[in-house]
Amino acid sequence: MSSATSFSVWDYVVFSLMLVISAGIGVYYAFAGRGQSSSADFLVGGRSMTAVPVALSLTASFMSAITVLGTPVEVYQHGAIFILICFSYVLMVAVSSEIFLPIFYRLGITSTYEYLEMRYNKVIRLFGTVLFIIQTVLYTGLVIYAPALALNQVTGIDLWGAVISTGVVCTLYCTLGGLKAVVWTDVFQVGIMLAGLLAVIVQSVLLQGGISTIISDSTQGGRLNLWDFDPNPLRRHTFWSITVGGTFLWTSVYGINQAQVQRYISCKSLFHAKMALYINLVSLWAISICSVFCGLCLYSVYKNCDPWTARKVSALDQLMPYLVLDILSEYPGVPGLFVAAAYSGTLSTVSSSVNALAAVTIADLIRPYFSLSERQLSWSSKGISLFYGAVCIGMAGVASLMGGMLQAAISIAGVAGGPLLGLFSLGILFPCANAKGGLAGLVSGLALSLWVCIGAQIYPPLPENSRPLALMTHGCNFSGGTNWTANIDDFILKEQRPFLADNWYSLSYLYFGPLGTVTVITVGFIVSILSGGRQMKVQSGLTLSKEDLTFYKAYNVLKAKVSIFFNYHWTTFHMKRTDQKRKLTEKLCLHFCTIL
Repeated sequence: MSSATSFSVWDYVVFSLMLVISAGIGVYYAFAGRGQSSSADFLVGGRSMTAVPVALSLTASFMSAITVLGTPVEVYQHGAIFILICFSYVLMVAVSSEIFLPIFYRLGITSTYEYLEMRYNKVIRLFGTVLFIIQTVLYTGLVIYAPALALNQVTGIDLWGAVISTGVVCTLYCTLGGLKAVVWTDVFQVGIMLAGLLAVIVQSVLLQGGISTIISDSTQGGRLNLWDFDPNPLRRHTFWSITVGGTFLWTSVYGINQAQVQRYISCKSLFHAKMALYINLVSLWAISICSVFCGLCLYSVYKNCDPWTARKVSALDQLMPYLVLDILSEYPGVPGLFVAAAYSGTLSTVSSSVNALAAVTIADLIRPYFSLSERQLSWSSKGISLFYGAVCIGMAGVASLMGGMLQAAISIAGVAGGPLLGLFSLGILFPCANAKGGLAGLVSGLALSLWVCIGAQIYPPLPENSRPLALMTHGCNFSGGTNWTANIDDFILKEQRPFLADNWYSLSYLYFGPLGTVTVITVGFIVSILSGGRQMKVQSGLTLSKEDLTFYKAYNVLKAKVSIFFNYHWTTFHMKRTDQKRKLTEKLCLHFCTIL
């Protein structure tokens, strides 16, 4: 494993340069934005951003190191069917831009949870805010720690040096430069992420003798399992679980998550906000396709000698760093570029989270209860960003003590998105929804999602549902081992499992979100109807109307143009007929005058 410990001076230089540039952007906006003294300038960029940088920032916000390190391993282990997530991105963009974006932009709110008080009441707003803060702090700490651990064990980068430097740089540019610094740093980091993934792809293609070889190896290894239409919800990945479940998952991120909505609100117009979403779709596709193809490259290189089974790495998340050092170590600085790509994903996610946490804390927990001037709110925003940066670094320390609970904690943190999506959808789509229905639905949806998620951690799905693909070791050069085909779920205990373990807890993790969303809407609607929701009069602008829909606007524009077209041609035709009649009359008069 000598190649797995060779991180050169140039690699450290490239990695450090990425951190310095990221921090430099924050310092620049700290000085460039000295005239921006209000909290709105700090938290939503003075609502003056344009579509392209916001689009790239939207992509970077949730394309973390988990994407760079985790998606290739998912493909390596379970096949390329995960690429179908691109279909769910299309549906997510359509739903987010048509249903949620018009409402939030029209209201001009800083925190999405302000909407919950307008639509329901203050209790539900606080419930939603606290749920978001807990979820985001937990998730962000894990996003800092997980890639640091994987890279530390393969490259030898100091674990806590990486954790603390990542957290400090994020906190620095969030605190100094606010949302504008976060957005422009995200633009830089998306470029680094793509460059790192492309470096792996290009070198793998050259080593393996072309793209056709990689595709051929993947086909023979069963990795091109793209079309599986099995409707069984217990199957981990199928066309339906990825497209339907993925749509709910990503809509909960792009439709209502504070980090994303904050970026829409920062745009100078609704048109720019919608364009940002659609441009973001292209960059989401680019990163997803690159990361999935990296997984195929990973399989092609190690198809005969799986490093995990051969004990060359201690965890699957370490496979991508191991591959990078294996095939790119002879190019000084290039492994450093890939590590910078992984950490760019971490930086973008952490910075978005810290800025979003500061926004909801100011808007939901400080402004309603304390009388502060705009200047005081602006300084409070910076202080709170600093506080949350420290909390997230501390949370990374807690994550290091979790051991096997790491994946469980990430799953539980993600479960909150489905019920919150249901709560917002209930308020926006159903005018009869009231506070009693909203609260009952939210509690029910959260309880049900947590139940199935925690059950799935205690009783992991059996191999027939998770369906891992074969990993071979017959081409390895090591002694004392036996050639075998690795079964990822060999660790599952063979004791008697309860009925719920294989019929409820085995539900695909991608359905956790839809389960929460549908439960909230169903329970909320029924309770609202039973508690007098039909007599409710909702404030104008809080529910979706046909005027908000792009198709309705396009229909009206088209109708107006068609009407103008026909009116113009009818008028022209009528004028021509009148002119012809006049000329004919003149000719007849002239003719009769000549005869007379």
